[in-house]
Amino acid sequence: MTAVQIPARDIILEVESPTPDTWLRVENLKNVTINRAENEETADLTNYDSDGSYEQWIMQRGASMALAGDELKDHLTGALQPGRGRVEQMAGEDKVGFDSIGRVRFRHPMDSQWKIWSATFSVGETGGETNPVSAWAATITKSGKTTLAAVA
Repeated sequence: MTAVQIPARDIILEVESPTPDTWLRVENLKNVTINRAENEETADLTNYDSDGSYEQWIMQRGASMALAGDELKDHLTGALQPGRGRVEQMAGEDKVGFDSIGRVRFRHPMDSQWKIWSATFSVGETGGETNPVSAWAATITKSGKTTLAAVA
């Protein structure tokens, strides 16, 4: 086995379309950051017998994924690319309660399994300064446990 570095830009990220088990690639990303400690909660176990050392248990695990890229739209229709459009749809004002949950899957090319999250979606800031193109951002927050599926 040879250990190799993994280019961050090689991540493959897909969001589930309205048709179950049909996936859309999230296009033109410039940054994907996965935080595997987001929404982690702990219980403080420190007491007089801890001899001045902090003690804890992890009571809840969580994770999130921050996405960033340029805002792109069809120059004639204003439509977003399919994957980006689905992320924005899942972050819509009407997506509350059970309807706020969608699925994403991600992996690197050398991975033999997809990591699949049930998740909520939030669209972040768009826009920018005078000369750069308009930025686009979204946050995907895991809800429940990660599942795995073989790469077909």
